[in-house]
Amino acid sequence: MIKTIDMKVMRYINLFSRISGITPKHCFIYNSTAIFTVPENKLSMAIGDNGKNIKHMSEIIQKKVKVVLIPKDVSDAEKFISTIIYPTQIKSVEINGNQLIINAGQQNKAMLIGRNKSRLEEIRKIIKDYFGKEVKIV
Repeated sequence: MIKTIDMKVMRYINLFSRISGITPKHCFIYNSTAIFTVPENKLSMAIGDNGKNIKHMSEIIQKKVKVVLIPKDVSDAEKFISTIIYPTQIKSVEINGNQLIINAGQQNKAMLIGRNKSRLEEIRKIIKDYFGKEVKIV
């Protein structure tokens, strides 16, 4: 799955673990939001009562924080991607061989790609790490 972890991500994982008591499987940055992946049975514990763990973490690192479920396999790709890119909406996700095709409308396509393809590169890295597939946005 995940190949490398840089020092910033390692610090975020350690801090999240100290605050929530849950060690996330992975952390990555998308659209200047720190996103942590946790197992399904630990999700409520990671968020905390009324989101107190998320709020505390967000105050410390000065970024938005999201907690998402670890995808079990490629069949969970659509839900996983939708959660990460929210509020941008996608129509569907198709798997064609070694390619994961994200179908979005014209406006949403522009939001997924981002200025200077910054968000596209972030989503490519996430999809490559989790599913081992290349990304195509249509």
